[in-house]
Amino acid sequence: MSETEDGSRAALRTGFAAHSSEKTSGHSSMHPGGHSSTHSGAQSGTHAGGKPGANKALVAFHRTELDVILRVYGRRVAEGEWRDYAIDHLADRAIFSIFRRASEMPLYKVEKVPALARKQGAYRVVATGGTILKRGHDLAQVLKILDKPKLKLVSG
Repeated sequence: MSETEDGSRAALRTGFAAHSSEKTSGHSSMHPGGHSSTHSGAQSGTHAGGKPGANKALVAFHRTELDVILRVYGRRVAEGEWRDYAIDHLADRAIFSIFRRASEMPLYKVEKVPALARKQGAYRVVATGGTILKRGHDLAQVLKILDKPKLKLVSG
């Protein structure tokens, strides 16, 4: 693990970097295959500064949700389109940001917002400009927007 200028921890594995933002609680670990995940319970003993403090409930992705997201992410990494991701666990939402390169703004953000679960669905995919591409109650259905094949120009 190495520290970057903004204080985030980064690890380089199998051609792409996996970031763990300081906003996350818990600890980051590398899994076989090079994927990084941040483990966090509903309660955390530390806050964003890493100091012991009041236990704040943070929204986090469940292991099964991360499995679905990383399956889509892994396919696009294998195609060479995506190279980096970040996971943020905040008080009101969990965000999985997808980057083409580590130095750019995220191409897409997969958000879990439990406050919207009964209205629009807890999951949504947001594009770079803030446009919500798709939202719903089923994460796998929402992520299908990222699996659509791109049109390619074929010269004839």
